[in-house]
Amino acid sequence: MADTNALEQLLIIMQTLRDPEGGCPWDLKQDFKSIVPHTLEEAYEVADCIESGNLPELKNELGDLLFQIVFYAQLAKEQNLFDFNDVVEQLNCKLTRRHPHVFNNKQTLTDEQLAKQWQAIKAQERAAKINPVDAPLWQDIPANMPGLSKAKKIQQRVASLGFDWPTYHGALDKVSEEVLEVKEALERDPYSQHSAEEIGDLLFATVNVARHVKRDPEQLIRQANDKFSARFEKVQGYLIAKGKSLDTATLEEMDQAWEAIKKAK
Repeated sequence: MADTNALEQLLIIMQTLRDPEGGCPWDLKQDFKSIVPHTLEEAYEVADCIESGNLPELKNELGDLLFQIVFYAQLAKEQNLFDFNDVVEQLNCKLTRRHPHVFNNKQTLTDEQLAKQWQAIKAQERAAKINPVDAPLWQDIPANMPGLSKAKKIQQRVASLGFDWPTYHGALDKVSEEVLEVKEALERDPYSQHSAEEIGDLLFATVNVARHVKRDPEQLIRQANDKFSARFEKVQGYLIAKGKSLDTATLEEMDQAWEAIKKAK
């Protein structure tokens, strides 16, 4: 467990950085909105460490991410909104409230029971925030959340209400249906708004398949990006070995290189 003194020292360091009399000019210029891009970057660096297996560097990246939270808490303290201790206290309450099977009525639940309990608790929390009659279903889903993650969140929300395929088979059939609709739209006009909407529907349906098989779509697309990038770098090496380059190679030559790399896997 982290030394309490170390955490106290971190809060003091943050307060010093924001001291108008002798703090850091860069830190003093920041506000809630200006820090957001840095927070997102640090979160992705944590994810990259884990997904690439670079666990020795994870401690450093987690520290950078923690600093973002401490920074927001300091800004809030300066505006008399809340402080870091308030953040921790609210988190403690939330964790115990959302895990009654651990902290209240000790019992073992299946994954399905846990999912239903989680959605029920989240629904109660949403209802407590505003009038449940007027409450939008998506009120607590961030507007700027990455699209694939947001699609998954929306699908989870309606699934908790019973609007869902029983298994992944229905979701996969829907993907096939959307593929046909994309083809039809593209044949009419590939650059129309209708074509764009149909492609969006296909992406949304694909996310549903990933959700049904317990996969995170955002993580899957990152992995697919990495897989493609690594393979194409091998294509480049393959062409160079044959006295070619990506600038001079034809599409046919790149395709041949691609297939050769796939077979050599």
